[in-house]
Amino acid sequence: MFIIPARRIFSKNELLNTKLLRAFYGWLIVMAPGLTTVTGLAQDVPLPQATVQSLNQVPVPIRLLLPPKIYAVPGIEMNIYFDNICVVINPANYVFDVTCAKGVQQTERWTFVPKDQDVGEFPFLLEVRDDANKVIARAESTLKVVARDAGAGRELSMLIVGDSLTGAIYPQQVVNLCKPQGNPKITLVGTTGPGGKCNGECRHEGYGGWTARMFATHYTGIARTDGEVSPTKYKTHGSPFIYKNGEATPVLDFPRYCKEYNNGKIPDVVTIFLGCNDNFGAKDKTIDASIDAMFKYYDILVDMIHQARKDTKIGAVLLVPPAATQDAFGANYQCGQTRWQYKRNQQRVVERMVAKYGNREAEFLYLIPANVNLDCMNNFIMRKAPWNAATKVEGIRLNNGVHPATEGYRQIGDTIYCWLKAQLTAEPAPSSKP
Repeated sequence: MFIIPARRIFSKNELLNTKLLRAFYGWLIVMAPGLTTVTGLAQDVPLPQATVQSLNQVPVPIRLLLPPKIYAVPGIEMNIYFDNICVVINPANYVFDVTCAKGVQQTERWTFVPKDQDVGEFPFLLEVRDDANKVIARAESTLKVVARDAGAGRELSMLIVGDSLTGAIYPQQVVNLCKPQGNPKITLVGTTGPGGKCNGECRHEGYGGWTARMFATHYTGIARTDGEVSPTKYKTHGSPFIYKNGEATPVLDFPRYCKEYNNGKIPDVVTIFLGCNDNFGAKDKTIDASIDAMFKYYDILVDMIHQARKDTKIGAVLLVPPAATQDAFGANYQCGQTRWQYKRNQQRVVERMVAKYGNREAEFLYLIPANVNLDCMNNFIMRKAPWNAATKVEGIRLNNGVHPATEGYRQIGDTIYCWLKAQLTAEPAPSSKP
């Protein structure tokens, strides 16, 4: 029985007026799940059976974007943050229920630090329940834990391509994780690195504001200075993969790039981490067209690499979610972009990438699920300041919408490292020839 807190009493006939009834039942679905009879009116009114059923059967719109595979290595924490894999405003309104032989389910995540004896593959099931304990969404994946010494001693060259998310910290994390004994001997390829310099072990092709289109088409005539990308004028450079011979039209020439920057060897591994700038300004009505445009140039880059060497392993890094609150977007974009719109765009990019590039391992094309293993609340840049102008009491707000803090970048590096180790399990050494 449910008492309606109303100032006037509705008659049965008045309540059954079509417009009022629709509004009334809509309120009931939210406020009184499971209700079958309304009391407090001039006469008790039983709800129609269809409405009673709808209270328990109305589907809640939630899409789960769980990647097909989750990679893990002993000693490295792997996480799935529930907010990162669904498109909802508030994940706290739902119950996330993990079924897996490994790991621990916590409030906001599933987390796991494997041990050596955990090597193997394990089914991973995630269900989402509503407040009536009904399963409203379900997704499956496979947890693949690979040996700590996978790829030990293998000499590998690796090219990391991306935007400002790449031009930061995670390439160094990959290098650092590969240093201890039992790991591959990795050499990063690239014309830039920390501070715009490429004279150290951390090299890559990561440039702030860049898109797949820029890597595939952008030519300015000053892509390099004395064989290297200028560390102070990267915004004026063209793609490092585009060359012009004499008066000929500039073209992508990946073998020439590798001749100049990897001793003529085509990299064993390439990762591509793009999608942020490609789709930043999209809206719900334009996001799919925006992604289609990105895919056009993304595919050009994939083809460029595989035309040079068909067995180079290309890892398509799934776009990571934004910081957890609107504060971060206000700090960067004032009123120009909302966290909710960006996340909707990001999740659609992930959804489309999984559909397009997933299950293509036979073509040496893989998904790297960096999107699941990033703490968007605690591992993004923060700022301490007074809560408002009238108080000296300070609080902490997130302060960058799309760029993690150092700890967040390390989580991205962890995911790429675990994926890399999985590719080296019981695998013969590559030829490095086309």
